Amino acid sequence: MNIRSLTRGDGVVIGAAVLLFIASFLRLYSGYGLDVTAWTDLSEGFGIYMGGVIGGALIVVNRCLPQPRKVLGLDLGTVGAAFTVLVVWTQFWTLVDIPDGYSAGAGLILGFIAALALAAAAVATPLVPALQAALVQAPQPISPAAPYGAQPAGGYGYPGASQPGQPGQPGQPGQQPYGAQPSQPGHPFGAQPSQPSAPQTQQPAQDFSPFWFAVPVARPLFSEDGAQAPIAELAPGTWYLAVEQRGATLVAQTQDGRRGVLQDTSGIQRG
Repeated sequence: MNIRSLTRGDGVVIGAAVLLFIASFLRLYSGYGLDVTAWTDLSEGFGIYMGGVIGGALIVVNRCLPQPRKVLGLDLGTVGAAFTVLVVWTQFWTLVDIPDGYSAGAGLILGFIAALALAAAAVATPLVPALQAALVQAPQPISPAAPYGAQPAGGYGYPGASQPGQPGQPGQPGQQPYGAQPSQPGHPFGAQPSQPSAPQTQQPAQDFSPFWFAVPVARPLFSEDGAQAPIAELAPGTWYLAVEQRGATLVAQTQDGRRGVLQDTSGIQRG
């Protein structure tokens, strides 16, 4: 489960569900010393108040899963949203039809407000862009190549990076296999007897550097062995590390260390 895939709308759902649960322990009606809560009648406590809490839980859990789950062919988030709408509908008519001689208590008023916020967030999140923003923002990366301890080798989004074999960088051993030293000025031909020839110059130069990126929408990450089942889901607003390029696809690494193939790279944002 990836909590970074939660949106602001999901945060409203969580807060409203907690408020609804608290309201179930408060008095529903006031008047004549009546002390009744939602748990006095289990049909009220479990059927209405806990129904809204369960609906909110289904929405949040479905968002955190790598792939949406279905119940009887229905999306788990859709089932949760239906729960919340039913709860606010029931709470509304309970608030309207108060028995004579009584008035609405804190539990009934607070429960209706919480149910209304819960249903509104569940329905509006897929429609309002402001509610679709990430709830937990990922920290900005300091350097795209920092986890690998080497400077970018140029190309693929880093035009200002130093090129291999450039003078003034003798202390980088990682640059030696990729750049030959053909007749450097001031060095006689016999100065390096261990390298009489440069057979490694026939190897293609490595033009890919690891970089951070973010996806515009949630996209699945598939296993490197070619299995069709996703191993993770990349969420918008989170930075991931691209460690290898394979044709039109990228091998990405999640923040928990999992690696997989991102097949759809359209519209990605480089860090």
